[in-house]
Amino acid sequence: MASDKTTVLIVEDEPAIVELVTFSLREAGWNCCAVQSVGEAWEFIQTRTPQLILLDWMLPDQTGLRLLARIRSDRNFQEIPVIMLTAKSMEEDKLAGLNTGADDYVTKPFSPRELLARARALLRRKSPEHAQSTMRAANIALDPVSCTVSMDDQKIDIGHAEYKLLKFLLAHPERVFSRSQLLDKVWGDHVVIEERTVDVHVLRLRKALKEAEHLIKTVRSVGYMLSEKT
Repeated sequence: MASDKTTVLIVEDEPAIVELVTFSLREAGWNCCAVQSVGEAWEFIQTRTPQLILLDWMLPDQTGLRLLARIRSDRNFQEIPVIMLTAKSMEEDKLAGLNTGADDYVTKPFSPRELLARARALLRRKSPEHAQSTMRAANIALDPVSCTVSMDDQKIDIGHAEYKLLKFLLAHPERVFSRSQLLDKVWGDHVVIEERTVDVHVLRLRKALKEAEHLIKTVRSVGYMLSEKT
């Protein structure tokens, strides 16, 4: 079963930095995977899309900028948040990184706590479904830290797939998503699930929400959305 944890890909060839960053991010409850080159990073991204990439500027095979340019020009990956890690503190280097599409920039040597704070801030901006604060709609509250859902402050029973679906819809209220978008965004495009399975999870989610089931709207011929409007 896919984990709800945020997966961070560290693209860095200095073992000491990988160890330091991995330790800090795991302490924060995130999954970390590390690779040492642009080639390995590209291979990794194609089999498992991370929620965040920490990308070193200088890598053995190509520069991190080359990988960044490739990510930003690929429709499947262009939205992945990227923080550049680099020993280069020159203004024009920073500009080159940001112009190529980096979301943020951390210069070595850096404090792991600062990196974590920046990573969290970036994910809050780019992927609201990875935020750690309680998400609400009407009398429903979802707590991402304890992975629980309550109605009128009473916990309700909810399956893992329905929890992930609710969390995603709460992060994007009033937006309609097709079944294929939900499959991609909620379960990831590497999970083999048929589109009609989404309907089953929506039914189960409505059942779990009981009298709040009206929050999950069906938009005919398009898909589903979460809306408090009647």
